[in-house]
Amino acid sequence: MMIKCVPLGAGQDVGKSCVIVTVGGKNVMFDCGMHMGFQDERRYPDFPFISKTGNYTQAIDCVIVTHFHLDHIGALPYFTEICGYEGPIYMTYPTKALAPLMLEDYRKVMVDRKGEQEQFSVLQIQQCMKRVTAIDLRQTIKVDADLEIRAYYAGHVLGAAMFYVKAGDDTVVYTGDYNMTPDRHLGAAQIDRLEPDLLITESTYATTVRDSKRARERDFLKAVHTCVAAGGKVLIPVFALGRAQELCILLDEYWERTNLKVPIYFSAGLTMQANVYYKLLISWTNQKVKDTYVTRNTFDFKHVTPFERSQIDAPGPCVLFATPGMLSGGLSLEVFKHWAPSDANMIILPGFCVAGTVGSKLMSGKPTKIDIDKRTQLDVRCQVQHLSFSAHTDAKGILDLVKHVAPRNVVLVHGEKLKMVLLKNKIATDLGIPCYDPANLETVEVESRCLVRMGISKQLLKAPVNQSIIQQATAVLPSAAEMAKEMNPVALPDAQRQLQTVQQGQQLPHVRAGVPVEGVLIMEDSSRIKLIHPSEVESVLGVASHGMSFSCMCPMYLAYLELLSVRTEEATAALEPMTSSAILHLIYLHLVESFGEGVLEEKEESIQGKSIHIRVSPETSSHDLAVAKGYHLQGTDIDGGGIPALVLACDWHLEDDALANKAISILQMLKLKLS
Repeated sequence: MMIKCVPLGAGQDVGKSCVIVTVGGKNVMFDCGMHMGFQDERRYPDFPFISKTGNYTQAIDCVIVTHFHLDHIGALPYFTEICGYEGPIYMTYPTKALAPLMLEDYRKVMVDRKGEQEQFSVLQIQQCMKRVTAIDLRQTIKVDADLEIRAYYAGHVLGAAMFYVKAGDDTVVYTGDYNMTPDRHLGAAQIDRLEPDLLITESTYATTVRDSKRARERDFLKAVHTCVAAGGKVLIPVFALGRAQELCILLDEYWERTNLKVPIYFSAGLTMQANVYYKLLISWTNQKVKDTYVTRNTFDFKHVTPFERSQIDAPGPCVLFATPGMLSGGLSLEVFKHWAPSDANMIILPGFCVAGTVGSKLMSGKPTKIDIDKRTQLDVRCQVQHLSFSAHTDAKGILDLVKHVAPRNVVLVHGEKLKMVLLKNKIATDLGIPCYDPANLETVEVESRCLVRMGISKQLLKAPVNQSIIQQATAVLPSAAEMAKEMNPVALPDAQRQLQTVQQGQQLPHVRAGVPVEGVLIMEDSSRIKLIHPSEVESVLGVASHGMSFSCMCPMYLAYLELLSVRTEEATAALEPMTSSAILHLIYLHLVESFGEGVLEEKEESIQGKSIHIRVSPETSSHDLAVAKGYHLQGTDIDGGGIPALVLACDWHLEDDALANKAISILQMLKLKLS
């Protein structure tokens, strides 16, 4: 069956993430965001592509939102309340709690301060969120009988999640935005080795490998300190949730160590509410924040206070965290207009800026003039710094995730076109995984695995794993150190335990690739395929047991060890006879050297082991056995003198075929001194 993937947004672009995936006959919408760089109809995904009739509830089986950033959730109220989608919506508990704050703040900025036509009302935001089902990490939710989803920790921002979707036998992982390295308040992304048919991953920093976090923090603190020490003001445009808390923690701790008295402000209202939620949702933060929570909540900032608009032109240095990020409007853009003309001030852009925003224009160089909109141009004399504290993973993190999850196919979204091409080629070349980077409304089709469902009998499940099979599995397993390189650090202890289990000769915890299972495949009356233990065949199928035996005549030729100078009939007649028992004894000694003790057993007139039976053939005449001291058993007669052949008869059953073939090959190569 084919899996289809169509980006309605974030295809070769960053903004309005919205990806439609058809998997196992189900249509799933991942994210429903808006583009922060547009103020017209282009801000929303192309919803009419889903359904020409506008019946989105019938066309979409469920909507999954990965986190509360507007480029991932901003269009959701529009899709539900204006477009009319009434189907299930899933997101994590923190995302459901924080999303209304982000949406309402955006609505206020666009309507109250920019005078735009209202896209959705406060009531519509509330109605939209009532349709949402909140889920917890690693909780499996059944959307219907054939569709299930599960969330995994993504880092990035509070409540961000990656989602695993299974429809029938087809599987997809959608990452949303994620971070593979921990920061001051969130942990690194964590996900199992799911081996899905398709992995859809963000690629914001497709070609960037960031320097150490410590170096970036040092540069940030130095830049801020230098500016305020000279009497300047520092503007840091941030979204209210995520980088705002990260950088507030960093500055608050630095102010405490250095005893600086310069005020630090953040936007009143939204960030205040956000900090309350951060305190309540402490379980979603990293371990350090959890450990110190008992004595002091990390989000109770000592040196950070709310900012009022009346303070925009107040004299003296200060630091201001203002929303929204990217200078896309609101307080951050308003303050920028006041502070940009002074060369004593500084603007620090701490993350990625979408094309079309004022922040993106500032990052393109050192402009002296900048167009705020069609009617407004602004002189820019302030210092501009871009210090990446983005919560997106870098190129190395993307490759690490792809290697760990081990998908059969990869689709890149949420990135810049030229950089995505480079990453796509690297994934295909270095990892050998087919990779695609579709544009908006471009369909990618990948083939899913053809899985066959079958039952398995209890007796087969309980059957112990053969020791030789365990040794085969152990031989192909990597060392614990090699596993550590390939796996998420959180998964390493499980890998070590698994390796120890195999090394100790215990039963493997689950079937591994390359480990054979011996069973019989049958078709039941209901046309259901089932795997049963070989001992169950007679009773299940009602048939008699039949055995399969093999026989082989193995000729061996006799020759002198040392050629006699004169060979006469009288000399030959004088040779002492050697019995078949004596010959078999010498053969047995050579076989024991190859097989070891206990595999074969010497009987009076034969050599036996399991079902194997080796004896001198009755067809061999007594004259053939008349050999003297100094003779060898060899593959050919030394001098071609026509010494008669010795014939060994070998019999065995099917289950000992490998052992018998090895014994016969030894007999054919045998050089045996008879003395």
